[in-house]
Amino acid sequence: MQTQDIPERPLLAIGLLLLAMLLFVATDGAAKYLVATMSAQQIIWVRYVVTVAVLIPVLWHQRREGAIRTRQPRLQILRGLLLMVSAMIFVLALQHLPLALCTAIGFVSPLYVTALSIPLLGEKIGIRRWAAVVVGFVGVLVILRPGGAAFQWAMILPLVSSLCWAFGLIITRMMRGTERAVTILAYSSIVGCLASLPLALPLWRHPSLDEWALLVGIGLFNAGGQYLVIRAFMMAPASVLAPFSYSTILWATLIGIVFFDTYPDTPTMAGAGVLVAAGLYVWHRERVRTQQPTVPGASLGEVAEAESGERRDARVD
Repeated sequence: MQTQDIPERPLLAIGLLLLAMLLFVATDGAAKYLVATMSAQQIIWVRYVVTVAVLIPVLWHQRREGAIRTRQPRLQILRGLLLMVSAMIFVLALQHLPLALCTAIGFVSPLYVTALSIPLLGEKIGIRRWAAVVVGFVGVLVILRPGGAAFQWAMILPLVSSLCWAFGLIITRMMRGTERAVTILAYSSIVGCLASLPLALPLWRHPSLDEWALLVGIGLFNAGGQYLVIRAFMMAPASVLAPFSYSTILWATLIGIVFFDTYPDTPTMAGAGVLVAAGLYVWHRERVRTQQPTVPGASLGEVAEAESGERRDARVD
């Protein structure tokens, strides 16, 4: 008997990924609005609580399939902590910087992953990928303009957030083929919820009804975005979806203009363009050489794609 195939539907997958990226940026926009009056720790903790609440029925439904059974508990916990720290630092950055600027700097994550793959995964990086990494970091310098009047120390925060996220992507690669996407999502959400609670409680401020609505919306949108990413990567390969992960800069720019009356300047957009080009080239070379490309913001999707491929190839006599 053959396991059920998941049909490839690339156009639908692209639409789902674009919507997922919009949901992720929308959560960042809501967090930027809220962080003016409450702590990043509180915002992130409530987000995790809502995500866990959404996951509970899914985990219960899949309990017999071992949805929370893991072979890599230490890596799961470490990944959850890294993503929690990354999220908190990013929200802190939003308190001081425009949404599009934080999003653009965040495109450095794939470059971090390429560099970290040498000591952590034992990969060999060729001259072309190294050149793309160097060019990408030049794009970061164009955005930051260190030493200039436009430079703010808060610009370092998205760089640190991206580094934590990159470590999370590396750990996801380590677990690829051994852990299910729903298991990884469950552990990252539960670990983040538990770890952020003691950080949020001392800074807790009772939200208004409108703020509660935004806080719950952040959690729901984040959970929805994660689900859409997983579904998208089950319906189309990373080779199709990778470029559309960078649509976050478009959504961030539009949300910044409409809701915060902020417009990205020319150096920010130029630097973002360099980062996107470098990231796509690194992705292309990783796809050719290692078959494990890093797609920004889609670590769970890559695991889901691997699961989908395994199911397509599986046969039961």
